[in-house]
Amino acid sequence: MKNCLLLALSLALTVQISQAQTPAAKPAIPPATPQFRPAYHFSPARMWMNDPNGMVYYKGTYHLFFQHYPDGMEWGPMHWGHATSPDLVHWQEQPIALFPDKLGWIFSGSAVVDENNTSGFGKNGQVPLVAIFTHHNAEEEKKKTNKHQYQSLAYSLDEGKTWTKYEGNPVLNNPGIPDFRDPKVSWHAPSKKWVMTLATKDRITFFSSPNLKEWTKESEFGEKLGAHGGVWECPDLFPLTLEGKTHWVLLVSINPGGPNSGSATQYFIGQFDGKTFTPADTQTKWVDYGKDDYAGVTYNNTGARRIFQGWMSNWEYANQVPTSPWRNAMTVPRELALRQVGADLWLTSQPVKEVSQALQTGSVKLQKLAVLKELDLSSKLPNLGDKFQLKLSTKLLKDFSLILSNSRGDELVIGYDQKANAYYIDRSKSGMVAFSDKFPGRHAGPRRAVTPGADLTLLFDASSVELFADNGLTVLTELYFPHEPLTKLKVKSSAGVLIQELNYARLANVVK
Repeated sequence: MKNCLLLALSLALTVQISQAQTPAAKPAIPPATPQFRPAYHFSPARMWMNDPNGMVYYKGTYHLFFQHYPDGMEWGPMHWGHATSPDLVHWQEQPIALFPDKLGWIFSGSAVVDENNTSGFGKNGQVPLVAIFTHHNAEEEKKKTNKHQYQSLAYSLDEGKTWTKYEGNPVLNNPGIPDFRDPKVSWHAPSKKWVMTLATKDRITFFSSPNLKEWTKESEFGEKLGAHGGVWECPDLFPLTLEGKTHWVLLVSINPGGPNSGSATQYFIGQFDGKTFTPADTQTKWVDYGKDDYAGVTYNNTGARRIFQGWMSNWEYANQVPTSPWRNAMTVPRELALRQVGADLWLTSQPVKEVSQALQTGSVKLQKLAVLKELDLSSKLPNLGDKFQLKLSTKLLKDFSLILSNSRGDELVIGYDQKANAYYIDRSKSGMVAFSDKFPGRHAGPRRAVTPGADLTLLFDASSVELFADNGLTVLTELYFPHEPLTKLKVKSSAGVLIQELNYARLANVVK
């Protein structure tokens, strides 16, 4: 989705694409950049992509829908693109699922499996998949009534292959809130009703329904809690269990206002009774401290697993990143859990186990690496390049940095700053950085673990790195665009550090 400023900047494009007019000529596509195409992160074959939508698991297939503009490399009239996977690793792009119509563009939303056919869309015993999304009416927006976003339904009776929009749309009208969007819906078993978590400008509003068609407002949350540097977007609400106790987690994306500027996703932990969310504390907590994980939500219908996936970009420069003929990708799917550290409860995220199981094509294990000032590992890691996994552990964490570089002088630096007690990624000199002054820089996330030792998992994929530290207590996701692959790796430590074990594995190219 977009915040109001970005929507306003796109007004000229809105008018051009109006159904009443002849479509404008398509913009020229820049030269192709296959070197930046992810190998195991989903990206569309062509054109623009942003937020993940309608994520649902059904009959052995994961469905990933996404905000998509099929006629341009920058954000434009939104459709729901569609990709599927049997294992969260091998992705196949499918035909576009939802197109704009007379009610507007198809903004973000969710999808559910209506097992009991509460909606009445099922026929002849067929279980309906029901998508709940925001219609964005550009013509109504120009009238400045603040009623241009409202919620609608579509359903599928062939396991997500084709979709029919509900003739009674919209099912939830806008009372006059300019940002009234991104419905995430799930079944609340204790109260036997559907619950919608909706972003409403600077807060979250909860609605309930017995049938997905008729909605009742239950409560609001967050007007004076959490980060408010920008509009609230793309919420999600779900339970997680820790030591036998159920807690509820509320995700809220915000743009701008992230911890390293621009887009980011905050979260709250508390309790939900079917009507009201009550937070356990008032801390502002972040899912990911990197610059490039936004609008992430979780898959519905995955049982006890809670699987998260985000959009791997930032609205500060998403329209300018130097990739072609596509723009933007998704993060790797991540398993969410809760962890107690002292008096605080934190959300952790780690790559789903399917990633490591399916992608490794060769591995190297190195043990007891003493880093005294500098250690060059380039010759010890065969075929070091742009798609690999790196895991390392130490029994006593000290200052250190991993420096990936190439013959062009590009450097991507990843490390731990002991004085700040923070992990960081520095992409200031990582290659192509001049396309936006918001792109280069060193971006840090605080260390939450209190153990003497640490562990890190790093996933590299052509033009991205995802860092998971201390079993997912601190996460950073960042893009980078080197002039050529980063094939050299050094470890530096001014204080001296002993890496107990380092595991390196090449990763396969699996996305079609």
